[in-house]
Amino acid sequence: MPGFDLTHTVAAPLPVVFDAFTDFASAPKRIPEILRVEMLTPGPVGVGTAFKETRKMFGKECTETMTVSAFEAGKLVELSATSCGAVFTTRFTFEPDGGKTRVSVAFRTKAVSVYAKLFTPLSYLMMGTMKKCVAGDVAKLGAAVEAAPAA
Repeated sequence: MPGFDLTHTVAAPLPVVFDAFTDFASAPKRIPEILRVEMLTPGPVGVGTAFKETRKMFGKECTETMTVSAFEAGKLVELSATSCGAVFTTRFTFEPDGGKTRVSVAFRTKAVSVYAKLFTPLSYLMMGTMKKCVAGDVAKLGAAVEAAPAA
């Protein structure tokens, strides 16, 4: 299964970082490439929370529906999306690191359609681009948290 892992440290306490990373509706204020988010489910974030995210990618607007597929308050959130015959899963885990927070990201893809399975070898070539995009999102979100006034 093609994928990648990355880690980023945010200079803020874990509860603040976790809250920011799971405040999906506010993502466009923190990550310029995300143009808008439409929440599809009401209430607090948990397994089953769904939203549509529209972002600028490769010069075009792309909208994907994301669903929280795993959730442990203050510890992890996993997002899943199905697109182009593949399931994309991004798992964020959060660990305290002194007064900072270490955010670890595991991104995986799984081809489910015959067409996507045929193109699996090409997906390995795309992982560098995807890693750069996800790393950029994590860094921008972390920078927004660090720049926010302490509560």
